[in-house]
Amino acid sequence: MTENDFLDNTSIISYSAKNYEKTTYNAISEIVFSENSTSTKWLNTYGIQFHDAYKKVIHQNKLDDFLIKLLGDEEHPNKVILLDNLLFVTTRVLITQSQKLDSEQMIFVVSSDFLWSIQEKSGDYFGWIRERLEGNKGIVRKKKTDYLLYLILESIIDNYQNTYEVNADLSADKLNSTHIKPTPEFTSLVEKRKQELFNFKKATLSLRDTIIKLEKVEIKDFNIKYFNELKEQTNNLVSNIDFELQELESKINLIFSIQGHRLNEVMKTLTILSVIFIPLTFLAGIYGMNFENIPELKSKYGYFILLGVMAIVTIVSVWYFKRKKWF
Repeated sequence: MTENDFLDNTSIISYSAKNYEKTTYNAISEIVFSENSTSTKWLNTYGIQFHDAYKKVIHQNKLDDFLIKLLGDEEHPNKVILLDNLLFVTTRVLITQSQKLDSEQMIFVVSSDFLWSIQEKSGDYFGWIRERLEGNKGIVRKKKTDYLLYLILESIIDNYQNTYEVNADLSADKLNSTHIKPTPEFTSLVEKRKQELFNFKKATLSLRDTIIKLEKVEIKDFNIKYFNELKEQTNNLVSNIDFELQELESKINLIFSIQGHRLNEVMKTLTILSVIFIPLTFLAGIYGMNFENIPELKSKYGYFILLGVMAIVTIVSVWYFKRKKWF
């Protein structure tokens, strides 16, 4: 990856209560965080593979060298690491626009006056934050990087919540309890929805762990009070997901119950028919034997007598089964 690739995927927003400026760069040497301490800077980069460029930015801004090692690892578990007046935060985030719910790595390098967000793939959910910064809406330009990080994480959670609610509505239509059918197609839809929910739950729990870690950090001019609300939002989302998972599990159990009931009905019908025909088969078998001295064998009415006995046996059997309410 060349330096130009890094610059093409990098932009910076500088803002304060009175000023706003969005900048793109022609050279990495122009990326300076501490040029004006009265402004807050938000540097955003799409791509985690620009290791040489990261190293140059870190050196020229005299940031903690440990960042070079941290940014060199492309696969991170959730981390919140306190460095020299810096905070290194990384988490995996769901890409909800993808039907397969892919994920991407997101990294934040935060100090009191700048935030550097690094995203594995292009595109994000932060356009509304940029619009509020540019239009000086709300209090975001009056706050520092702690509030900016709070808005970014809140935007991720809101995106999860909105996507979950849309998918939940679609799922409710397809998996309506009144239309439960024990078919492979219906079962497949239930299992697909369960897998989506597991992905959402895993991503939400991952984000919640990161937020819990952020609540415990101590860094100059970094207010942790904002993150308590985010933790509550993730807890509510996890609760909703767990509730729907329980509903889907109930539907799966209901499907098995319906299948079991149908199988029992079939087996009961076959058993009743067998019980009726077993004595008839027994009588037919006896009178099918080739012995001369079988009673009524040579009787003029023997055939009709045997049919009558068979009819009586059948009627008595059916009457008995009905009395026992077996069918």
